[in-house]
Amino acid sequence: MFYQKPLPFYMAYPVPRFFDREWEQERDLRIMQSYYSGRTAEIQKLVERECDRMEYDGSMMFDDYPDKFMMRRICRRIEEQLEEKGKSGGSSGGEELEELIGVLLCGEMYRRRCRRRNCRAFF
Repeated sequence: MFYQKPLPFYMAYPVPRFFDREWEQERDLRIMQSYYSGRTAEIQKLVERECDRMEYDGSMMFDDYPDKFMMRRICRRIEEQLEEKGKSGGSSGGEELEELIGVLLCGEMYRRRCRRRNCRAFF
């Protein structure tokens, strides 16, 4: 007859491997972001800074349906910060820049919303 050895206490209740998976996703994201052009990387930093400011309980970032008008205001605020730094490059056109900022902002907000939603399941 086969008898299994008793497991040590720390192995009896293994910690979910969720945090390892999150770490791998974060690493992959940073690798992909390293391929951004210099200008796009600068915009991404500003987007992350704005999202850091909005990451609190009750923020519009975590609403079921974030307000489109507020998203556009945030995009314009980031565009103004770029113009102050002199990185807008005048000839590129404002509409394309605003669209790029909007795409980066939506992606960053989506990532943070998923991270918050997944972390709340464990705490």
